[in-house]
Amino acid sequence: MLKIGITCYPTLGGSGVVATELGKMMAERGHQVHFITHSLPFRLGRYDKNIFYHEVEVSDYYVFKYPPYDLSLASKMAQVVEMQKLDVLHVHYALPHAVCAFLAKQMVGDQLKVVTTLHGTDITILAQEESLKELIRLGINRSDAVTAVSQDLIDETRKLLDIDRHIDLAYNFVDKRIYYPRACKQLRSDYADPNEKILMHISNFRPVKRILDVVDVFAKVSKSVPSKLLLVGEGPDLPKAQCKVKEYGLEDKVVFLGKQDDVAEVISMADLLLLPSEKESFGLVALEAMACGVPTIGSNAGGIPELITHGETGYLAPIGDTDTMTRYAIDLLRNEVKYEQFREACLHRARNVFCNDLIADQYEEIYYRVLGKSKPVKVPVCEVSSADRM
Repeated sequence: MLKIGITCYPTLGGSGVVATELGKMMAERGHQVHFITHSLPFRLGRYDKNIFYHEVEVSDYYVFKYPPYDLSLASKMAQVVEMQKLDVLHVHYALPHAVCAFLAKQMVGDQLKVVTTLHGTDITILAQEESLKELIRLGINRSDAVTAVSQDLIDETRKLLDIDRHIDLAYNFVDKRIYYPRACKQLRSDYADPNEKILMHISNFRPVKRILDVVDVFAKVSKSVPSKLLLVGEGPDLPKAQCKVKEYGLEDKVVFLGKQDDVAEVISMADLLLLPSEKESFGLVALEAMACGVPTIGSNAGGIPELITHGETGYLAPIGDTDTMTRYAIDLLRNEVKYEQFREACLHRARNVFCNDLIADQYEEIYYRVLGKSKPVKVPVCEVSSADRM
């Protein structure tokens, strides 16, 4: 049994989801998992005897103009490591978490091993700032192992930070026990008529997601295919999307659902997912859709091409090319035979390439590797449950 500490951003976001689900899987395998975060991870769910939560409390000492969260986190990491005798700290994001883990290791000694997972923003945005590059480089180079969620992110990390150390490719994953095609005929009927298709977009509505492209594609698709658009999530570009919908006169065809927790059931309502992002290090929502048998029409950007097989599990087009995306969407929605082939390909790829058991095995191997131990032999199990066959 290993004792694993996990630090991530515990609120909504792909990195927090992956970190929390990974921790839960490690707990199921008998390891002891300690989450060290500023609030309870929202996906943590029910009680598990092998999962513990340690809250990071920030000092409000009056001389601090800004609360020193990073230092408080590093101190809490060191405290939990010593009290719980942790073997590994697995931190998600180089800045600030890998840097905090480095400080914690300085406090407790080299027996603590640090694994850092890069998810994207720490490289694609923060690493663009010259003032932060050295800190990010420090966090990465002083980690005992580094993983990234796509080959594209590995390449960008090497290019931007001039890093030549080994970085493991460890794709994101979804739990096949949760993400599978749901029977949601009644739920669909709340939003669309039987003859209508449902297109969907799920994101944090940041500019990089190009939400206006989503509305543009749907406006064109809806002229040829009876359809509805469901927009899931909230964020800074939400008002722009609402204005665009009104400008096109689509108020009766577009539904804003806000944030939703049960993503698997929501996605299962859709016929297509739209993901025209300007940048995606991986595109977790497209994998969630894939696992539910929903193809994606997306942009040929970042790590998306590593996830979506063009012409098999979805279609990819250049960033901003809404005409091509529209053409692909209409072609797929009108061709029932092709659509069913894409759907089956989605399920096969999600279960065989991004299986949660396989990715969990990979992380276990990394943990044992940095500890200089041999991982107990275990054959990965990725059988398809009866629910998966729906």
